Amino acid sequence: MAADGAFSERAGVNWRAGRASSSSRAVAEETAIALTFDGSTYAVMMATPADLKDFGVGFAVTESIVARADEIRSLDLIETDLGIEVRIWLVENRTKALFARRRANVGPVGCGLCGIESLVQARRAVPRVKKGATFDACDLLEAMRSLPSLQDLNRKTRAVHAAAFWQADGGIGPVREDVGRHNALDKLAGALIRHNRSVANGAVLLTSRISVEMVQKTAMIGAPVIVAVSAPTTLAIKTADEAGITLIAVARDDGYEVFTHPDRIVFAQGMLRRPIETDDGVAAV
Repeated sequence: MAADGAFSERAGVNWRAGRASSSSRAVAEETAIALTFDGSTYAVMMATPADLKDFGVGFAVTESIVARADEIRSLDLIETDLGIEVRIWLVENRTKALFARRRANVGPVGCGLCGIESLVQARRAVPRVKKGATFDACDLLEAMRSLPSLQDLNRKTRAVHAAAFWQADGGIGPVREDVGRHNALDKLAGALIRHNRSVANGAVLLTSRISVEMVQKTAMIGAPVIVAVSAPTTLAIKTADEAGITLIAVARDDGYEVFTHPDRIVFAQGMLRRPIETDDGVAAV
């Protein structure tokens, strides 16, 4: 089920084929979420107000503010009239490192690179993921086919992105949704980290396009494969190649395109069981 507070029912007027009638629609919530570290605001994101503890932890790790969840001393959610503050308190050495970077900034609407001060930071180095795991091509496509049925909030609103984690021996889970694609991935990262999940043998599934930030965040959690319905950017491809990540995109009913490190994928011949769902709500860019 979609999390409480993630959407609301709104009345309106539906005009179709020249006729007007009363209507009601589930609409995704969008709220200002302030991420603060040791009392200083780092970024303000427009996000869906659900799974915010996952969001805070995931953001802290994927933005290199901390390396591990145990470097966060405490995390509190404070609701205000203007939005929600995710207040995070760090261990001492991480506090010193954060203030040395001087990266307290406000990020716009969940897109772009938040809190950076230079071109060098925009192209920050990311860890190279481990080798070893291989993936069946049909299994990955079947995983993408299964994802829409697990997007409860998107089925209601047709307005949010999803990021999910898949393993061959465990299926899909967790799944996180948000109006912002970066936010959905940070929430997924936080859920994996908070539950101490190993990601070395799994893939990140996305319903959005793949930009460089999505690759950087995936590399920070150590997942070796990204699969997305939409297309990548050139910088995303370059970064995935450097990070050792297999980047798969443009997933359709007859397959997908592998842009980097195809040696991880086992391309066996075989029939696919059912078509992938790619309606506008699921494949939003």
